[in-house]
Amino acid sequence: MSSLVKRHVEHLARELMAYSPGLIIEGARQVGKSTLAGQLVDGSDALIVTLDDQQVRSAAAEDMPGFLAQAGRRTMVIDEIQRLPELTLAVKSSIDSDRTAGRFILTGSASLLRARGLADSLAGRVLRLQLYGLSQGELHPRNDDFAARLTADTDRLPEYRTTTTRADYAALIGRGAYPEVQDLPETARRRWLDSYLDRIVRRDLADLRREINPARTESLLRALAGNQSGELVKARLAAATSIPASTVTSYLDLLHDVGLFTTIPPWTPNLAKREVGRQKSLIVDSALATRLARVTTDQLQRLDHGEAFGGLLEGFVGAELLRQQTWTAQEFQLFHYRDRDGLEVDFVLELTGGQVIAIEVKGSTSFNRNQFHRLREIRERFGDRFIAGIVLNTGTTGYRYGDRLYGLPVDALWSL
Repeated sequence: MSSLVKRHVEHLARELMAYSPGLIIEGARQVGKSTLAGQLVDGSDALIVTLDDQQVRSAAAEDMPGFLAQAGRRTMVIDEIQRLPELTLAVKSSIDSDRTAGRFILTGSASLLRARGLADSLAGRVLRLQLYGLSQGELHPRNDDFAARLTADTDRLPEYRTTTTRADYAALIGRGAYPEVQDLPETARRRWLDSYLDRIVRRDLADLRREINPARTESLLRALAGNQSGELVKARLAAATSIPASTVTSYLDLLHDVGLFTTIPPWTPNLAKREVGRQKSLIVDSALATRLARVTTDQLQRLDHGEAFGGLLEGFVGAELLRQQTWTAQEFQLFHYRDRDGLEVDFVLELTGGQVIAIEVKGSTSFNRNQFHRLREIRERFGDRFIAGIVLNTGTTGYRYGDRLYGLPVDALWSL
């Protein structure tokens, strides 16, 4: 991008650094981990190294204590530490000898450190911060915190207005959240995404498991994108990709470890009485999901691609909520809901006090009573725990349907 975007998690990162000897910034490649780390030490006397550099990695492997000692009293930023996971043991030893706050900032591609099984040695010594791609609020910029807004005030929701159209949402989905592609035209963006996928599938995943089959991995990613925000049925994925059913889970775990894929767990109001439900699957970046599904922005704008648009729009909303979850003033966990009778709700935000916000996502531009049926059922079941039920669509006006039931344009997620 032409200018640096201020990340909403920066204030939290600084707070964590003030109390902990080390901070690990986790996230997929190219979501801005290195940039954030650089911003955190900007103006200070810090040492920044990247283990993506073969010479640096070789020097670190040769003399790990000496490599760390060169920082002296400065903060040391070690970028892409999963490239030499053994270094975490030396970091552990260094922290044990000097627990001064803010000594280390480590960046790693998503859960690779945990996948390697070595980051556990840093338990109690470092704090973790999850970083996703840019949220719409960071891009605009606005303080996007949908859960906090809804818990503070719902009376003015019907007054909400926007000029954002379905075509605009299609463009936002196609642009995704990677900082580097925001200013690229669609043709260049497609090439960037192809190169990005190729690097992860043929390098990062191979670093984790040498026996991985790149062609099968790409096939699995396409199947997941084609069912964006749908229920995760592993037997169906195995049948569609020729990956043995016994190994589908390990492939999914690897895709999660590099930050391409995540799941939304099923929600139950009673932990002692679990509802029957599968997880929802999500390709985290909407541009990547669109590219994998081989759908263009122009196609998403057309009504004859309504089904594809609906799934990708729901996934886009889910990813925005995941990003907001990392900085919200109103802490929540993100779920979806489906009971034994088939009642489904796209997203359920459970707040720390047990209250819930239920969200349905629709590709239509208008509201009707059928869209609120599921939210009405949830409201009646959970009484005072139910704060609000929201139908998000591609229209331009807010709407009050009934008691604690509202309609809003999708961009209310970041503009409310």
